[in-house]
Amino acid sequence: MIQRIQSVYLALAFIATGVLPFVFPIWTLVNGKVEYFMMHMAYVVLFGLSTALSVLSISFYKKRQHQFVLGRLNMILNLILLGLLIYRSLSLSGEASAVSVKGIGMFLPAIAIVFLVLANKAIKRDEDLVKSVDRLR
Repeated sequence: MIQRIQSVYLALAFIATGVLPFVFPIWTLVNGKVEYFMMHMAYVVLFGLSTALSVLSISFYKKRQHQFVLGRLNMILNLILLGLLIYRSLSLSGEASAVSVKGIGMFLPAIAIVFLVLANKAIKRDEDLVKSVDRLR
């Protein structure tokens, strides 16, 4: 069913990777220029894939194993995205147009990972419950 708790967690992960990057900047440069994720194609692709995996995982509410696998893939994708963001912010720190203030948008993949972990725990709990009921039959 779509009203399970993992669907709520997946929807929150969708919001963290699909809606909030448009609201919160990734970082602010020394010259005062605010940078959003849309200014770098790699971030656009990774945020888009993460959002698509969250929506796809919500739509697989009848197939818990597929949901679990898509959640794991989404976590790996968000870890890659978080690594790229951290690498970029650390490598720019010595240049003239360095990152002066890191925005909330830089930590959105970490927030999404937390929600995906919670969703996968709930999916695993449901799967264990179904298996235990099947054993009693």
